Amino acid sequence: MSQILRKVLLVIGLTSLISMIWVPDAIAQDDLLQMLNQEQSKETTYTLATFKASRLINGQTIETVSKNHLNFWISHRFGAVNSGFLANFFGLDEAKIRLGLEYGLTDNWLIGAGRSSLEKTYDMYTKYKVLRQSNKFPVTVTGLGGWAINTMETGYGMESGAEMRFNDNLERYSYWGQVLIARKLNEKLSLQVMPTFLHFNKVEDPSIPNDLLALGLAGRYKLTKRFALSGEYYHAFTDPGAYEASTGKTYPYHDAISIGVDIETGGHVFQLHFTNSRGMIEKHFIGQTTGAWQDGDIYYGFNIARTFSFDKGAKHKDK
Repeated sequence: MSQILRKVLLVIGLTSLISMIWVPDAIAQDDLLQMLNQEQSKETTYTLATFKASRLINGQTIETVSKNHLNFWISHRFGAVNSGFLANFFGLDEAKIRLGLEYGLTDNWLIGAGRSSLEKTYDMYTKYKVLRQSNKFPVTVTGLGGWAINTMETGYGMESGAEMRFNDNLERYSYWGQVLIARKLNEKLSLQVMPTFLHFNKVEDPSIPNDLLALGLAGRYKLTKRFALSGEYYHAFTDPGAYEASTGKTYPYHDAISIGVDIETGGHVFQLHFTNSRGMIEKHFIGQTTGAWQDGDIYYGFNIARTFSFDKGAKHKDK
């Protein structure tokens, strides 16, 4: 009996000793962990991959290209779906295309250039990420500035039906500026707003102002790791009445509306979409969209982006 009692007392003693040592230590560890979490909350943690590419459908996103990385873009728009089966095979018999390059000078600053078959237009632009969303700041802000030149022969017929004549090369230029403001609300949903200013050195009619203000809204919803839904809408603040009073014709331009799906496959981003704009630069799709969804002027298209790294010492990072 005494042996059993001794064993019980020994167990009780050891348990008490362990409790005296372990409990304060466990409490200390909890306190230390809480202090560490509080300290880490003071550090800036940036939001990654608000969007998966530097373009969403037609327009730009707040994303830039990693330093010493090159994006090669192929953008393609078929003809209108309402063009019929026999005449144009629902638009697949014709197409507009843009080839573009983007290079990351830094992780937050890129330069880009491209050439569109629409009006044989060359474009150049630069984009800089000014502010980044983090645990201390609610949104990412990126500035964009661009320039384009129309290289068509003077007297050509525009998509609006008007005839465009140039007196000199300066009249061929157009410019745009945007402030891209986006927030990643959660792992699935990202939203963006795009105040925009456009300037055309030459317009087809005096009733159309050379300066144009517009506001864009865009969003992306991630369905799976590799699939996401996307959408864009650009409202141009125009005065159709002035044009109609001057020309006696209906104002030819509409707001650009686009919907699509993104497919990510390794180093590629493949974007499929429907849009009422055949243009693939801001000059065209914000200021000169002639298609109307309600009339069936819907163009099927796609973008393909391929990223190449010229920095062999660094791995590709999600931004």
